[in-house]
Amino acid sequence: MNSNLEISDDGWLSLARRCPSPNFNQRPDTPISLVVVHNISLPPCQFGGSYIEQLFTNCLNPNEHPYFAQIAHLQVSAHLLIRRTGEVVQFVPFTARAWHAGQSLYQGRANCNDFSIGIELEGADEIPYEQVQYQQLAKIICGLKKSYPAIAEHITGHSNIAPERKTDPGPAFDWSMLSRLLDQESQL
Repeated sequence: MNSNLEISDDGWLSLARRCPSPNFNQRPDTPISLVVVHNISLPPCQFGGSYIEQLFTNCLNPNEHPYFAQIAHLQVSAHLLIRRTGEVVQFVPFTARAWHAGQSLYQGRANCNDFSIGIELEGADEIPYEQVQYQQLAKIICGLKKSYPAIAEHITGHSNIAPERKTDPGPAFDWSMLSRLLDQESQL
């Protein structure tokens, strides 16, 4: 995994395809110190297509699937999406606050959107993730650590910051594999 990843001064990742979301605002004056790993699939447990991008850009048609009628009104986003193919899509620059965590608490600090980067994996709690997703996630986190060193010890799942509401990235996510890949990536 050659790490030729760059982050522009305005917070965009060099290897990501941009798909700007309107669902963000300015961060408070606090350093970025956390990465939150999520999962998403639309419709649930189905992969591919443009529905995730449509949701994050407020263009999801509520009539295309019964589940969409429940969520099309939401104004949500994440900084990044890592598709099952390994493609990386960026919705919000890292310098801005994406709306990914909702009501949340990490080590006594509330409002995790204020100080975190949200990374969505195309997936579902009980379905194994693809190896290329772990590889991309590790590469990205190592790149982010160069710009935001405080995240080095602060990588968690959505379920850990909002345990009453969220279960992602779920039991199918292999935290030990991510840890091994982060160690390998750090040595490159």
